[in-house]
Amino acid sequence: MSTVYTGASMSIDGFIAGPNETGFEHLFQWYSNGDVPLPTAMPEMTLQMTEVSHRHFKHVVDMTGALVVGRKLFDFTNAWGGRHPMDVPVVVLTHSLPDGWAQENESFAFVHDGIEAAIAKARELAGGKGVGLNGGTIASQALDAGLVDEIYVDLVPVLLGSGTPFFAGLASAPVPLEGPISVAEGKAVTHLRYQVKK
Repeated sequence: MSTVYTGASMSIDGFIAGPNETGFEHLFQWYSNGDVPLPTAMPEMTLQMTEVSHRHFKHVVDMTGALVVGRKLFDFTNAWGGRHPMDVPVVVLTHSLPDGWAQENESFAFVHDGIEAAIAKARELAGGKGVGLNGGTIASQALDAGLVDEIYVDLVPVLLGSGTPFFAGLASAPVPLEGPISVAEGKAVTHLRYQVKK
C-alpha cells in the first residue's frame, strides 16, 4: 500500500507561512541557494539547490505518485497553471467544484467526501508510489484519521512569530513520532524525516 506522507518548509517556531501569507522568501530560500539544477514540470521553474537539498528533494519527488491538497492551496497557486510542478496527479479536497473544472481530468480530481476519500483516490492514482499531503489542515485531518505514515520537515532558521502552523487543532494530540529517522543538513535548512507511531 502507498506510503502516505506530509512535509513542509517550517520556521523554527513551527509556521509554514507567516502573518497574512508572508515569509515565503525565508521558508523556501533553500530552493535556490545552491548550484545543482532540479527541473520541474513547469519549464520556467528550475530549482537551484545544494547537493544535500537536491538529493533530499529528488528522493521525495521520485517516491511521490499523487498529492492531496486543500482548496485554499489550489486557489492560492492558481492550480499551478494547470499542472503541479512535481508532474503528478493532484486530488483536491473541497466542498464545491471550482468553476470551469471537470470532476476529474489528467491533472486534477476533486473530492468532497472527506480526507479518507481523498487519500483513497490519491492512492488509486499513485500507481503504487507514495501519496503526499500538502498543507497543515490536510495533514492535521489525516493525522487525526490515523492515515499518515511519515512526516518530513524542512526546518529553516527563521522565526516568523505567527502565521499558519504546520499542525493545528489536532484532536489526536499528542501524536508520538519515531526519529528523526534521517537528518540532512543543507544550506540554511535541515531536512528531517519522522515516522508516525501506529
